Amino acid sequence: MWRIESARLIAGLTRRVKDVGLAEELAQDALVIALERWPKTGIPDNPGAWLMATAKHRALDLLRRHQLLDEKHIELGHEKELEQELSAPDLDEKLDDPVGDDLLRLVFIACHPVLSTEARVALTLRLLGGLTTEEIARAFLVPEPTIAQRVVRAKRTLQEKQVPFEVPRGPELTERLSSVLEVIYLIFNEGYAATAGDDWVRPALVEDALRLGRILVGLAPQVPEVHALLALMELQASRLRARVGPDGEPILLLDQDRTKWDRLLIHRGLAALERAERLGGADGPYALQAAIAACHARARTAEETDWARIASLYGRLAAVTPSPVVELNRAVAVAMAAGPAEGLALIEPLRTEPRLASYHLLPAVRGDLLFKLGRFDEAREEFERAASLTRNAREQKVLLERAAQCRALRGAGAGPAE
Repeated sequence: MWRIESARLIAGLTRRVKDVGLAEELAQDALVIALERWPKTGIPDNPGAWLMATAKHRALDLLRRHQLLDEKHIELGHEKELEQELSAPDLDEKLDDPVGDDLLRLVFIACHPVLSTEARVALTLRLLGGLTTEEIARAFLVPEPTIAQRVVRAKRTLQEKQVPFEVPRGPELTERLSSVLEVIYLIFNEGYAATAGDDWVRPALVEDALRLGRILVGLAPQVPEVHALLALMELQASRLRARVGPDGEPILLLDQDRTKWDRLLIHRGLAALERAERLGGADGPYALQAAIAACHARARTAEETDWARIASLYGRLAAVTPSPVVELNRAVAVAMAAGPAEGLALIEPLRTEPRLASYHLLPAVRGDLLFKLGRFDEAREEFERAASLTRNAREQKVLLERAAQCRALRGAGAGPAE
């Protein structure tokens, strides 16, 4: 429930109290109260509204006692205005900007130029994605304390600079869009493939990212990468229902029942990609990734996938945005197009890449290619290493099952594949 409601709660509170840090604290106070009361009273029919009302009451109590935590928070000179805002009922109301969405406002305030790019992304993932510092650190392949420091400093900077809670206009909007796009896609990715916990996917995060992406398209219709990001998310989201089995177990791309893919989302994604290309954005990073997703979407069966084109697109993507993760994905595509030995050769240099030292997909991919080559002992070691690195329980189970499969085949005397 908290995963679903926290971002909207913090966004609504930020509009009222004009302070991201205070809004998050009030939201967490409401959660604590819910944890105390709901086991006795039951979960309310509208838990989000209950949490908002509780948080507002908490804010009013603090205000009326003149104890709004400390001087780093909102100015007490605006007490009357704030009290009226907090006391107002939560009705559907027209807001004074063309977007009318508290979540989008929260994205833009978290992506303000007064913050570093890394701080913008970390803060927005924390506030809108509801992610823990550990999950954000894994997304960025950096130490957890680094992310924690970024979030704390970012909230302090926003308060000190008194950054307004609004959507920017004109040139400032264009400057901040790239950071916003990155944030939205990382939120989508956390929903599409959860880094931790017991669930393989988090559909609520996917829906939030898609909704924000669609709003951005309306806000910046002439920016090709906005359409490209939406295309990428629509195409990937089309596979969501096929990515998990009846018991929530992961189902990998080549094993998915493609009749479960959402054809409407595929149609929308391909149309958005076409718009991005028509606007001259075919070589943008999101457009290239969307083109890769389109290759999968157009293939009615796994065997029909144009892996040679996918490998070529990854090569172009590596030229635009060099990254060891892109190179790892390119190696997978090359392996599918030209054989596992070719892919394995591309992976070998990545094994000494510091940014992939704790990235579980590197040993997982290497284990898969070694398995296909019949090198079962080496494959088992890689699958076990990958299982030790992932924090997602579903993914860990699959990796350990593959390690056991290697052990069984080795015990049966299976030799190298020809």
